[in-house]
Amino acid sequence: MTTSAFAPSRDLVMPNSEQVGSRLISLDVLRGLAVAGMILVTDPGTYSAVYWPLLHSQWNGVTPTDMIFPAFLFAVGIAITLSFSSRIRRGYSTARLARHVLIRSALLFLIGLAINGFPDYNLHTIRIPGVLQRIALCYLCGSILYLGILRAFGGESTSRKPRVAVLASITILLLAGYWLLLKLVPVPGFGPGRLDSLGNLGAYLDRSIFGVRHLWAYGTTPGYGVTFDPEGLLSTIPAIATLLIGILTGEWLRTDRSPGRKALTFAGVGLGLAITGYLLHPLLPINKKLWTSTFALFSGGVSLVSFSFLYWILDIKRWRWWTPPALVFGTNAILGFVLSSVITTLTDTIHITPEGGSAITFHTFAYRYGFATWLQPLHASLAYAIAIVILNLALICPLYRRRIFLRL
Repeated sequence: MTTSAFAPSRDLVMPNSEQVGSRLISLDVLRGLAVAGMILVTDPGTYSAVYWPLLHSQWNGVTPTDMIFPAFLFAVGIAITLSFSSRIRRGYSTARLARHVLIRSALLFLIGLAINGFPDYNLHTIRIPGVLQRIALCYLCGSILYLGILRAFGGESTSRKPRVAVLASITILLLAGYWLLLKLVPVPGFGPGRLDSLGNLGAYLDRSIFGVRHLWAYGTTPGYGVTFDPEGLLSTIPAIATLLIGILTGEWLRTDRSPGRKALTFAGVGLGLAITGYLLHPLLPINKKLWTSTFALFSGGVSLVSFSFLYWILDIKRWRWWTPPALVFGTNAILGFVLSSVITTLTDTIHITPEGGSAITFHTFAYRYGFATWLQPLHASLAYAIAIVILNLALICPLYRRRIFLRL
């Protein structure tokens, strides 16, 4: 039996004796909801009719959709803590774990490139950054850092407080350092402190390193064409901090505190982080595309509060009757994302010629004739997106039923 690269294995357990042998269902569900959310917001019937919570913010500010990707990185951080703990108990050395991390990260990055290039694979225009590429880099940096701290402080058997203090300090330094880079480093031709889509430091570095032909095709500035990528190199720094918040959460999960106290702590800390990010917004705008330090704080807080709620109702109260759809995605998260990306590309690539009409994409055909004929545009667009989520769910469900969890 295999498991997803970022899902805790079946033998990963909580330290409390009454929970031995059980999965951390809240983590699977959080990851599954994030994947389902990614599919839902990526596949509306038409972008001209979308409910505002299902759209990303245009630039500064935040919407519920902006919380999806940080929640997934947060979940990856929790899984790192639990996974490494389990493997170390089974006799894995730090070097063996590090090799495993390097291989996984490289494979995930390559899969991201394969998705970006599908189906024509034009090497002159393939987008190099991407969602899976960012996950790979964050997973690599967060895992190696965590392994280094474990080794420096004598491994799992030593006190947890020193390594938690170091992890928290590094998280703060990453966010503060990124803030200073954005505000103080002068960008050639623009100067320091520019936070627009053209003149910010991250956009300049991505254009210089990758070239505009290898950036996100929709990362445009009016009058200048493609200028930035929301998954660029520099903004990966605060995204790593988001993952580290997940690792810190995983460390607290593994303490001997009562489950109820853990849930309350998560909720309190999460609320504090979100409020801090919000209060600092006038000094550094909350911006998902730049992944500003305030965005990392706010979204990390939202992720913590969300996880505390799921942990309370699923792992403490055990109200799990509604979870199977989320668990299907959560236990095969990367497969779900890859499959949905392929389906989205195919529906936008395959063309159909209706009788008496001109050629249109399968996406447009399905939306126009399957939903728009009997629903208002907003409802039809949402119904199409829900149908795509259900299609992906149906394709992955047989693996879940057979307890097959694909891993890299």
